[in-house]
Amino acid sequence: MTLIKICGITNKIDAVNAASLGVDMLGFVFYENSKRYVSPEIVRDIVSELPDSIAKVGVFVDEDKDKVLAIAEEAGLDTLQFHGDETPSYCAGFKPDYKVIKAFRLKDRKSLKDVNDYDVDFDLFDTYRSDDVGGTGQTFDWKILKDFELLRPEILSGGLNAATGVEESYGKKSLKLMKRFVEEVRKV
Repeated sequence: MTLIKICGITNKIDAVNAASLGVDMLGFVFYENSKRYVSPEIVRDIVSELPDSIAKVGVFVDEDKDKVLAIAEEAGLDTLQFHGDETPSYCAGFKPDYKVIKAFRLKDRKSLKDVNDYDVDFDLFDTYRSDDVGGTGQTFDWKILKDFELLRPEILSGGLNAATGVEESYGKKSLKLMKRFVEEVRKV
């Protein structure tokens, strides 16, 4: 079964619209250097309007563990996504209280060398860029994954055609584009 995650949610209207389309996960970015950063207080308000069936994902980059836990509690998260250089032991330290997604920025086949060292619920594969830690909207060469033993469910990120175009501007989603993306994914 294919799950749909829309990341970079910054406001209640976009979250409620995405929920109405039947997405499975919504991502909220707590990396302060991101153009899609949102505060835990705002996320708490957004999450209060969402059905329990939608995973509420907090996205973090090389953040202090205690700060992650404080934000997760305040914002009402149930899933944590780590998009930096977090170690396997760091990521495992949040289980079983939270589901964990570890992002890997893929440049070439060598980028996969540590993937199976992590005890997480999902692997997320994103495009490597030296000047950005994620959310690039660019597609990596999916052939990198060919014949690689994948031990968990995977999340593909960036450059998913309609997915890359679900924003009108940073942090502001288009209902029309989200709807088109969800319909296309559900067809597959």
